[in-house]
Parts: sequence; structure tokens; C-alpha cells
Amino acid sequence: MAGQPVFGERWPSDRVIARLSAQSMTSWTNGYLRQAVGADFICGLTAGLLAYQVRFQNEPAGSGPYLLLSIALPLLWVMAVALAGGYDSRFIGVGTDEFRKVLNAGVCLTACVAIVSYATKTDVARGYVVIALPTLTVLDLLGRFTLRKRLHKLRTLGSCMRKVVVVGHSDVVADLAAMLHGETYHGLCVVAACVAGPARQDEVMSVPVINGLDRVADVVQRYEADTVAVLSCPEMSGAGLRDLAWELEKTGTDLCVAPALLDVAGPRTTIRPVAGLPLLHVDHPEFTGMRRLVKAAFDRAVALTALLLLSPLFILIATIIRLADGGPAFFRQTRVGRDGRAFMVFKFRTMVVDAEARKAQLVSLNDSDGVLFKMRRDPRITRPGQLLRRWSLDELPQLINVLIGDMSLVGPRPALPQEAALYGDHVRRRLAVKPGITGLWQVNGRSDLTWDESVRLDLRYVENWSFMLDVQILWKTWAAVLHGSGAY
Repeated sequence: MAGQPVFGERWPSDRVIARLSAQSMTSWTNGYLRQAVGADFICGLTAGLLAYQVRFQNEPAGSGPYLLLSIALPLLWVMAVALAGGYDSRFIGVGTDEFRKVLNAGVCLTACVAIVSYATKTDVARGYVVIALPTLTVLDLLGRFTLRKRLHKLRTLGSCMRKVVVVGHSDVVADLAAMLHGETYHGLCVVAACVAGPARQDEVMSVPVINGLDRVADVVQRYEADTVAVLSCPEMSGAGLRDLAWELEKTGTDLCVAPALLDVAGPRTTIRPVAGLPLLHVDHPEFTGMRRLVKAAFDRAVALTALLLLSPLFILIATIIRLADGGPAFFRQTRVGRDGRAFMVFKFRTMVVDAEARKAQLVSLNDSDGVLFKMRRDPRITRPGQLLRRWSLDELPQLINVLIGDMSLVGPRPALPQEAALYGDHVRRRLAVKPGITGLWQVNGRSDLTWDESVRLDLRYVENWSFMLDVQILWKTWAAVLHGSGAY
């Protein structure tokens, strides 16, 4: 809850602050970018030599120019990534921009090769290009992903973080500090807060609080911060924000301004200057049209392919469940889908046959803090069911729901009717799209999440859903399943 330390822990801890003080943002940022350049160079050399070997292993005559091109490819690739903005420190560690810029570099380099060969009438071996450039792009994406996972691991230990001074009201500061403490991969550590109005306490979530908005620059210097985040704050006028930007410019401190919007980002927001004012234009989310058709076609194609490939596994799991207690292998239950329509969800049965009848006896032992019912050690779960839940294999029959159009591969968690009946107006927003087998809730803790956190993640998905976001969530789902966190 906002305003209370988590488990009595004082954070940011003195150990973390000391480490942040000893490690400047410039040093670790430059180190990360040097590693990125090195990874790009190695990927370029590997892809070039691989394409040369595959294409010309039986045709050594006349392949000399391609050997030189293979050696020069790493330099050309580093230049292409740099021109695409792939070494911009603003995109380190979070979001898809870093990967998108690598993809753009691959497309642009391929286009440049085609244009130059056409303009100079140079006959370039198509087999070499087809092998080298796609392989280079894929290798570099994997290299960047590896660097990012290593960076996230370092951030969990308190390294490679930006020290942030937050400007706003106490309750908003507390919410932001709590979120950043739990999601260290963002790389932001709140070291101080300048709050508007009278400060009722010296600390908020163990973050030092300074009263007033006219001392931000001094606070930045005192805590050696490298970033200032201005949250929604009516007391911070346009002129005041401009003066603050001028003050921070002298020390090279980054300034971030958060609009008064929740979980709206990405392609839906654009800056449009009007009469000298930078207006933030927010597009409405697209729930219809071509994007929805593409999503539906992708969902059903993947579901059909997965059902065909996994049919032997389905038979094996169904047999094990039947042999365990003689009950049915599948479990069907009514859930609430898009626009509040009810449908029948399919899952492998992981509980005893009379699990629903026993639920009333266990309500007082609910481990969830909201409308959900969850128990870490639910006595109704069978022995095969424990294994199925650990690896999320019980969810596989939901591919049938995806195939018939009731669900999507990615979306909010399918709700029970009694849960949906308790939804407030803002929570019902999660019913604007089809529920999913996986989602942001699946890759961010599953059953370990509080009710408010799961709702926030579902709403974030609804407000910002896109095909690329679905692909990103599907990719992260593998790691979540293998890790097993929150699976019970």
C-alpha cells in the first residue's frame, strides 16, 4: 500500500545509495554502449564469414571481393546501427525501441545494397546477401537481448541505475517509488522527492522528502542525481518547468515529465506543437479494423499448428489424469470474455472432481487480496495437477478456445462470472478485448501479483495492445513458465 515500506524494508538502502554514488551514470552507460558496439561488430563478422563460406565453398574462383566485403561488413553494420539510433542511451534496457532500431538498420542496409548494386550495375550474388544480412540481423537481436538480460541482472543487485529526484505530490511519489522498487529493470532508483504543498513527513516510502518545488536543482546536486522526474503536478507551471529545465541543463541532468495519464504510451501518443505549446495528442486504442483481423488470423494459425504438434502430449496428459483418480481429464468452466459474453473454457483437470464443492470450506484461507481465490497449498490439487500447474501445462487446452474464437493467445486473464460481477467501471475496461492464455500478468508474477497489480497490467495491455506487444509477451512467457514463479 502506498505510504508504507514493503516488509519493513528501508529503501533505497544505504548500500544501494553508496553503490550508485560510486558508479556514475556516464561510466556504466558508456560501458554498455561499448559492449553493444563490440557485439554488433562480432555479429557482423560472424554473419559475413558464414555467408561467404556457405555461398562460395564450392566456387572459390572470383570470390575475393566477397571475402573483403565479409571483413568490411562489421564496420558497415556498426555504421548502419549508429545511423538508425541504435546507440542512443535513452533506450538502454527498457522497451522495444532498441530492438526496433536494429531491425531498421537491417532493412536499411539491405535496401542500400540493392540500390547501390542497381545504380552501379554491379552483379551482387543474391545468395550471399540473402544469407548475410538476415543472419546478421537475427544474431544482433539475440546479442542485444543477451546484453539486456545481463543488465537487468545487474540492476537487481543495485548497479547500473539512474538516481532520480521525483517532483510531485506525496501519494504519487510513493506509488512511483514502490513500482520502481519492484521493477528494477527500469533502472531508476528514487533517491529524493520534492513535494508540492506542506510535507507531512520527512520520508515517503523511506525516500527523503524536501518541501517546496523551488529547491529541485539544489536537491539534485546534494544527492548527485542524474535524472529529474516531474509527475502530474498543477503547482509546477509552464514557466516553472522551463526555468527548471534551464537549471538542469547546466549540470547535464536529464528531465522527464510524466503526463496525467495512466498506462498510455507508445504509438498512441504524439507531441504536436500548437501556438508554442507542446500538446500531447492521445489516439484512441484500435479494437476493430485490420489490426484486429491480423491478430485473429495469427491467433488461430498458431493455435491450430500447436494443437496438431502437441496432440501426442495431450493424449499423454489426459491418460495420466485419468489413471490418477479415474475422473475426467478435462475441466470446463464458464468464463467472461470480450464485451462480457460468457464462454466455456477448457483446461486439463488439476483438482479433485468435487473441487468446487470444497471451495466454500477454504474461503477463509484465501491468499489473494482481491476478488480472486488463490491458495499456495490448495489441498484440492491432485499430484499430477501440481506438475501440470508448475509448468502451466493445464492451460494448453485453451488453444481450443483460441481456435474457435473465444480467446486470444495474449490478453487479460479470463475472469469468472462472480469476479466480473464485482468489477468497478474502470476494471470492466479489461473486457474490451478477448481474454488470453498468457498476458502481462503471466510474465510479471502470475498468482504472486496483488489484485490491484493484475488489474493495472490488464488495463495497460488493453490500452496499448499491438501485434508486436503480443509477440514480445509470447517470447517472455517461455521464461516465466520455466522460472515457475507464481504458478500455484
